[in-house]
Amino acid sequence: MKLIGALEVVRSTAIPAGLVLGLMLWMGGTAGLPASDTSTADPHSVPAIDGGIGPCSAEFTVKNEAGSPVYDSKIRVHIAYGHFHKLDLEVGTNIDGRARFNGLPNRVKQPLQFWASREDREGSAVFDPAQGCRAERAIVISKAPANSSQP
Repeated sequence: MKLIGALEVVRSTAIPAGLVLGLMLWMGGTAGLPASDTSTADPHSVPAIDGGIGPCSAEFTVKNEAGSPVYDSKIRVHIAYGHFHKLDLEVGTNIDGRARFNGLPNRVKQPLQFWASREDREGSAVFDPAQGCRAERAIVISKAPANSSQP
């Protein structure tokens, strides 16, 4: 330690900040994690996505032509609301072929067209919030025609 005027100067033996940060990130990435994740998600819980633009919701069940639920089919919708706002939402179905869209607008210019697809099969359903703010719809997916009209 040296005295320079009224100030005391201490030679620093601190660890460089970059080394400390790197060590903390490494420890944070490995410390406290279990050796394996034994928890499993409930395959029957209904996946949902929230559009956050209104109070309405629509729940869908996707089935094949034989009436069996279709797992991991994708359901999507394009919503144009207001003057310049657009929103595209997509959610996959659970083991029961079900999925839900929350936070949909209660007023739209055109009814909402929902498209479901899985591999080479597709189908659609319409939801008009003016007819009721909560809806349950079934979508039957089948082989897509050669010239599909899907967006």
